[in-house]
Amino acid sequence: MVVMAIIALAIGVNMVFFRTAGLDRATATVSHVEVEEAADPEETEYTVMVEYSIDGNAYTAELDASDLGKYELGQTVEVYYDAAKPEIVKTRELGFGLYVLIVGIALLAWQVFDFIRGKKQVSELKEADPNFASYMPSVKGDERELYFVSDRGTAKVGHRIEDAWGKVLFEGKVTKFTLSAPTGFDFIDHVNGQTRPHLVGHEESAEYNSLLLDNYYTFTFDGENIWDHLKRNGITVKTGKVDGNILWPQYRIFRDGEEIALVKSSSMYVHEEEAEKHGKLVNAIPAQGYYRIWTREQNLDLLFVTIMAFARTGANNDEGGSNALNMLLGRNEDK
Repeated sequence: MVVMAIIALAIGVNMVFFRTAGLDRATATVSHVEVEEAADPEETEYTVMVEYSIDGNAYTAELDASDLGKYELGQTVEVYYDAAKPEIVKTRELGFGLYVLIVGIALLAWQVFDFIRGKKQVSELKEADPNFASYMPSVKGDERELYFVSDRGTAKVGHRIEDAWGKVLFEGKVTKFTLSAPTGFDFIDHVNGQTRPHLVGHEESAEYNSLLLDNYYTFTFDGENIWDHLKRNGITVKTGKVDGNILWPQYRIFRDGEEIALVKSSSMYVHEEEAEKHGKLVNAIPAQGYYRIWTREQNLDLLFVTIMAFARTGANNDEGGSNALNMLLGRNEDK
């Protein structure tokens, strides 16, 4: 949005203030209009020729304008030309330039508004719950196999952790979705009966190391980079491969140096009995956002946020990198 706003502002300013700057003005008459129609009216092409006189010399030139469809034969037009090249003429196009300029200003204002609103929302969360960004202490129990599931096929992608019987233990449910502002979530701990609102930004990606086929992926969590947020809460992750399969990453997740979970990527049928029903072909394809979890952790809030970071970004390490080449060559075991 910001890039689009800057481009629109640059085009608008150029059209309004610089397109005809330093040029001389003349009055011309439309002498020829040629229309090349297309199936789509917006793709119809126009050629408009004008005649004008400069210092007693007559010229005929093709009109350089953005909206040639508005010109009619015999119409009088104000044109601008360079004295060194009087055979080339332009129109001022003040109206269209102003329109583009206004669009650019509106887009930029929208982004500023969203930025301010996002900061305000985070402040409101802190005021409503000073401990909103804190997590429950690590409590151990018997090891159990759990399942992380994502709601695919919709812009309002939520996530949940289920037990072996499909009972939802912890979930992040979308409460408000917008295209540019962070998405509102309710994080619901069904075991402990707690619900907390959070703001999850849209996913961002950037080229990180093209030589190593690596990209960087992230999003904001309550206004903070998700990877910084996890590190601040004592999370580190060692990445490997599921049974040596180059397409299937697995993560050993540590909290304050102590391993709290082993997380293996899965097909979209995370429960074993469901996977068996859909055959080997479907289950040979890993699906981003679906994982099997082995853990002794009883409080799942921080574990949920950690897995969600990988589910939403597709990153393969706790720095947000994809580590594509290292995954292919098997070089990122326990890194």
